[in-house]
Amino acid sequence: MTGGSGRLLGVDWGERRIGLALSDETQTLAQPLATLTRRTGKRFPMRQLLTLVERHAVTGVVVGLPLDPDGGEGDAASAARTLAAAIAQHSGKPVALWDERLTTARALNAVRDMGGTTRGRKDGVDALAATVLLQHYLDAKRGSAL
Repeated sequence: MTGGSGRLLGVDWGERRIGLALSDETQTLAQPLATLTRRTGKRFPMRQLLTLVERHAVTGVVVGLPLDPDGGEGDAASAARTLAAAIAQHSGKPVALWDERLTTARALNAVRDMGGTTRGRKDGVDALAATVLLQHYLDAKRGSAL
């Protein structure tokens, strides 16, 4: 995903909820977009994701890679890699994986720092976690080619 123009979609993958964030056209700022829900035992809501990719003219996707605290890859990281490959295959867009350790914790802290409560706001927190993930990616990639 080189060039630095066009919207990127950030995906914070979870067993139940998938937080989504969207960058601006210049790939400078990320903002929360939506939270998709997957029912237990059901497939990832790919059609919903692809609809959002089309609707927002997304040029690339960043999927959070949930590494273990020591940087190793467990089942969640394997599932994220599988999801990233499926998104690339179905959307035809470039997909990058990005270390997402601590993004949910940072999102929860941000809500608390703003004086908010996280009770009953899991969807918002998931979208915010995707925003933190995508913003870190944008900041790290600014001025360097991916």
